[in-house]
Amino acid sequence: MRKRRAARELALKFLYQAEFNSDDPDSELDPFFEMANVSEEIQSFTQTLVKNLLTHEKEVDELLKKISANWALDRMAVIDKNILRLGICELLFDPATPPKVVINEAVEIAKKF
Repeated sequence: MRKRRAARELALKFLYQAEFNSDDPDSELDPFFEMANVSEEIQSFTQTLVKNLLTHEKEVDELLKKISANWALDRMAVIDKNILRLGICELLFDPATPPKVVINEAVEIAKKF
């Protein structure tokens, strides 16, 4: 598996865990990485994705609410919602990754999970 795909999947797993367990997701990143046992490169990109999303969560969620017709965020499956959040966040706040790559990665991860 490519490193960036592994980082995106790890970010998704972290966000899933944080959805149920955390008042302060930032404080849970280090213990999460210890358990994940992944390379520094994967950790770094995962951390970038998660911190970007946590920083812009309200903005991303507002956009997601606007574009998801007849679906409230609390009705969406946690995995689906977080795949969409990660994709939107990467599209908006990581101009280094081409949009077609972000979309393809989100689709492939959605197929897997």
